[in-house]
Amino acid sequence: MASSTGFSLNFSPLSTSFKHNQVPHHGISNVNLLSLPSLRIRPGPLRLRVSCAAKPETVDKVCSIVRKQLALPEDSSVTGESKFAALGADSLDTVEIVMGLEEEFGISVEEESAQSIVTVQDAADLIEKLVEKKDA
Repeated sequence: MASSTGFSLNFSPLSTSFKHNQVPHHGISNVNLLSLPSLRIRPGPLRLRVSCAAKPETVDKVCSIVRKQLALPEDSSVTGESKFAALGADSLDTVEIVMGLEEEFGISVEEESAQSIVTVQDAADLIEKLVEKKDA
């Protein structure tokens, strides 16, 4: 014979330390806004970033070119997350890095695209996109 035990769930409203509002947001009506005591989510410009992870070999090649252009020791830590500025690159160094990448990968990087490169990963992602476009 089967038996069962009962249970109940009680739902109570959010405590007074939480505040839930609906606010208009850049032409979108009734965006929910939840404020927590230590976390506040505020309406702001909506941003969408689409990125793809470049192949590890591409990232490694870019790291090698960056080390060479900046005359960094081979054992220096250069990763996909490395920012050119943090590695000591100024604007001229960045131009030289982009020129080295163009030569190595047989691509041409537009000035607008070059200005958006901040990290090694950004460069590797852009290279793969341009190589793919070139081969298509």
